[in-house]
Amino acid sequence: MSQTVADLMTSDPFAVSAENTLHDAHNLMKEKNIRHIPVIDNNGELVGMLTQKIMIAQVMNIMANYSPSALERKEKQTKIHTIMATDFATVLATQPLQDVARFFVDNRHGCMPVITEKNKLVGILTSSDFVRLAAALLS
Repeated sequence: MSQTVADLMTSDPFAVSAENTLHDAHNLMKEKNIRHIPVIDNNGELVGMLTQKIMIAQVMNIMANYSPSALERKEKQTKIHTIMATDFATVLATQPLQDVARFFVDNRHGCMPVITEKNKLVGILTSSDFVRLAAALLS
């Protein structure tokens, strides 16, 4: 039996609005121990991705250009839409897991947002999901 993305993805992932701040996203990543946050609009449509890599680069930029004491203030002033990635791959929940796994390997992706055909966010699939699957299959 062929598995699909829906079988492995995390449904209803944590997400932020493009109008949220870097500070909001930073806190969410720390509190929930996550590395990727989909960015959605008011209709729940996917408009961007915020990754730990983007966040670290932004924090390093703030630290380099301002004092460490200015970090929290600058994070609160930085809107997600100004730093989020807008060029990224997505996947449908109905896609075969085997095809998506190959894409992860070939493109070295850490995650892929899972959307409907109308671009509504329904889940997230991460490389950690595949590691957990491999561990389960090896057990």
